[in-house]
Amino acid sequence: MNKSNRTYVRIAILGVLLLALVFALYSSIVKDPNVVKAGNDAPNFSLPQLDGPAMKLSDLKGKAVVLNFWGTWCEPCKAEMPALQKQYDALKDKGLVVVGVNIGETPVAIQSFVKQYNVSFPILLDRDLQITKMYRIGPIPTTFFIDRDGEIEEIFIGQMNDAIISQKVANILE
Repeated sequence: MNKSNRTYVRIAILGVLLLALVFALYSSIVKDPNVVKAGNDAPNFSLPQLDGPAMKLSDLKGKAVVLNFWGTWCEPCKAEMPALQKQYDALKDKGLVVVGVNIGETPVAIQSFVKQYNVSFPILLDRDLQITKMYRIGPIPTTFFIDRDGEIEEIFIGQMNDAIISQKVANILE
């Protein structure tokens, strides 16, 4: 077997192993009864706020909640933050709460980001990634739209704009 044939064999074996890994991960998530998905109640948690005491998700029952997982280094998170703030400003008096869950960063980094983007909604600190793991967060931003009864109406993975947020918020404010 010559050198180029060995390379192709190695690539094929690597491809098969990668497919097996993806299948195993997918199967474990699909079969996991604890996976957080639309139609289920949002798992309760308590996290410290950037500027205040700890907040429990269950304390927001009766309000429509936009639960956004993000990071200061995430470009799509930066791009959607003004749209989240705009929805919060427009609808907080109608029962909308936007909650940002920062994934594992220091308060100093987060404070600078919050100031730069004029964020006034609550920012929670998931320093040890416990809630990030509970909610099975992969790519960020990931946003959960939770109705007034605490049920997850929809999960959106990726960057949102004003129109997307507005449409999804209208569904949970009903």
